[in-house]
Amino acid sequence: MESSEKKELQKIANRIRRHVIEGTFCAKCGHPGGSLSASDMLAYLYFKEMRINVNDPQWEDRDRFVLSKGHAAPALYGTLALKGFFPEEEIKNLRKVGSMLQGHPSMKLTPGVDMSTGSLGQGFSTAAGMALNAKLKNKDYRVYAILGDGEIQEGQVWETAMFAPNKGLDNLVAIVDNNNLQIDGTVEEVNSPYPIAEKFAAFGWNTVEIDGHDFDQIEAALNEAKNSGKPTAIVMKTVKGKGVSFMEDVCDWHGKAPNADEYKIAVQELDAAYAAMCE
Repeated sequence: MESSEKKELQKIANRIRRHVIEGTFCAKCGHPGGSLSASDMLAYLYFKEMRINVNDPQWEDRDRFVLSKGHAAPALYGTLALKGFFPEEEIKNLRKVGSMLQGHPSMKLTPGVDMSTGSLGQGFSTAAGMALNAKLKNKDYRVYAILGDGEIQEGQVWETAMFAPNKGLDNLVAIVDNNNLQIDGTVEEVNSPYPIAEKFAAFGWNTVEIDGHDFDQIEAALNEAKNSGKPTAIVMKTVKGKGVSFMEDVCDWHGKAPNADEYKIAVQELDAAYAAMCE
């Protein structure tokens, strides 16, 4: 990847993170930690990888994205706003009564959201259904789903893992956000899903393990997925709370909004990082 292109993606990911902080602060609730860890992948998917049309969100031939870990909605909303699906000012209305941006994604309320999610495990199943639909209708669109590493403790995830290779869904990409923290501890402490890649491989998936904050590795993994002939599971190692020093790798930030002082520090850090990228 050209250095100039990589820098642009880094800037977009930074702005997504800025929106995560803005939204959760204004809402006084939400899930910043896992939103921040997934921001780089979302930046790449929406600004480099996916075939979408902002002027026609329901375009039949678009690629689909499912945020199976729906609590990371602040990152998806930040991405969609930056892409132009709705004004960035809407981010301040996160979780407010009557807002188009509720605590979990709603395809009925939010332009650009392909699937309503929130109940963990179910989003991944619907993504597989979308991929099967493409096969049945001879469409060439691809389907991408981001799952949490805590989410894959759900049995429904492994039903989908069994289903997808059996149906030849080589147009389906599962992206596991492996930040190793869930709501009340590490994934090992709660209910270990490790080794993740080996489990998907045992079900017949092509698997790739990457640094989820490295755009070169993200690009290589997604390119491999297009040519594998199988559904692909990308296990991306990430840092929960990435980009905000006091949130990084801290379990408490799974589902807690920053207060006024924390908001100020987070914004200063992200804005300083963005300014350095623009030099």
